[in-house]
Amino acid sequence: MGDQKESLRKITHTLAMKNEEISNFICTLKQSLDNLEANSSRVQEDLESEFTSLHSILDEMKETMVTRIKQERASRTYELQSQLSACSKALESSEELLELANQTMCSSETDGFTQAAKDIKDSVTMAPAFRLSLKAKASDNMSHLMVDFSQEREMLQALKFLPVPATPEIQASECQVCDNTVTVVWTLPEPDSKIDHYILEHRRTNHEGPPRIREDYPWMVVEGIKEMEHTLTGLRFDTRYMTFRVRACNKAVAGEFSEVVTLETHAFTFKLDSASAHQNLKVEDLSVEWDSSGGKIQDIRKEKNRTNSPMHSPARSALMSPKRAPTARPGRDRFTAESYTVLADTMIDAGQQYWEVKFDKESKAFAVGVALRSLGRFDQLGKSGASWCIHLNNWLQQSLTAKHNNKARTLDCAIPNSIGVYVNYDEGTLSFYNAKTKQLMHTFKTKFQQPLIPAFMVWNGSFSVVTGLQVPSVVQSGQRKNSGTSSSNASLT
Repeated sequence: MGDQKESLRKITHTLAMKNEEISNFICTLKQSLDNLEANSSRVQEDLESEFTSLHSILDEMKETMVTRIKQERASRTYELQSQLSACSKALESSEELLELANQTMCSSETDGFTQAAKDIKDSVTMAPAFRLSLKAKASDNMSHLMVDFSQEREMLQALKFLPVPATPEIQASECQVCDNTVTVVWTLPEPDSKIDHYILEHRRTNHEGPPRIREDYPWMVVEGIKEMEHTLTGLRFDTRYMTFRVRACNKAVAGEFSEVVTLETHAFTFKLDSASAHQNLKVEDLSVEWDSSGGKIQDIRKEKNRTNSPMHSPARSALMSPKRAPTARPGRDRFTAESYTVLADTMIDAGQQYWEVKFDKESKAFAVGVALRSLGRFDQLGKSGASWCIHLNNWLQQSLTAKHNNKARTLDCAIPNSIGVYVNYDEGTLSFYNAKTKQLMHTFKTKFQQPLIPAFMVWNGSFSVVTGLQVPSVVQSGQRKNSGTSSSNASLT
């Protein structure tokens, strides 16, 4: 009895689920019917509006052309009527003169004949008939105002509903990702002269495949693209991938979206670990200010959301790679004494990474570089074998030096507003660049025995960090060019 009830319960549940599914589908069909009615009315209204507009244009053109014919007829009528009136008057005068001449010829009187003949001769010489042009001043031909609408008639007869544009195809092999820009290229199955523009949509994701039903990031829309490619600039790559789709639009309708293409946009992303910071440093996610009062530095809300270990950082979970292992030092204490240092919350143990830091050039002291996880809480950057940095000294005389293992080398270059840091962990390269000009400032060559952590120091000043940056192409090309050559900075490694 119990088994039968359980079986019946399952059947009932299945039937209820099916009924709900059918009910939902019925609602969908009803909504589709309503949408069909509304959409049909809309396109019919649009069609009637277009034909009304076309009729208006034809009526306006007809009125203009009829007016032109009337004006031409009136002008020529005036010319011909004026010429006709003049000729009629000249003919009348000439006939009177002819009758007078005939009467004189028939007269038998001889006394006045000579004078009469002379008067007639003078009148004939001055007669209007001999000053008239017997060529019509205006033509009666109006063929130049004839029209031939055969071509237009064919065009009108060829009117049909505008086809939906074909679906574009994104050419993944031609798309480029470099220097924090993405260039997307697509093609059409066949040329379509009626396409007006394209719409490109993109969104960030941590998944390599097609979009999932629930994505953390919304689609961003770029409209009005006229060419079959588009470049997105100024991007901050804080996710591993970016997905793209595109569709074509004509004046009336948009086509279907292309198949989604996912491009890898990996870049190094981290935040500053406030739990590691010296008490005199006021730390936000990506910025630091010196606070000589100390003790008021850390925001409680930030502290609750932060862990002491870089292995748990949001950036690390987003950008985890097979080569990267969670090897953070447990129990990280704050830096203290004169080590006004703060570390990042993400470590580097493979690959090439790049970030930039903008600092206050009026800071009494500032340093940027990397450190091993074994860096002591009293250690200052560059003064032990566990850290490498570029150090700005503004105390007595401004100087810029490269420091490692308590050895320093003065750099013969202008002090930039921001510094770019490049790490090639596998090849043991640490380079510093002028972030704006990408001019190389200094390179350390060594072999890293432990994972590296971005490290910063500031005294009586401030700085901010820019992450999510790819290795600039000019830096990569410069590194390839200099690979295999001996480092002039070997004494500091």
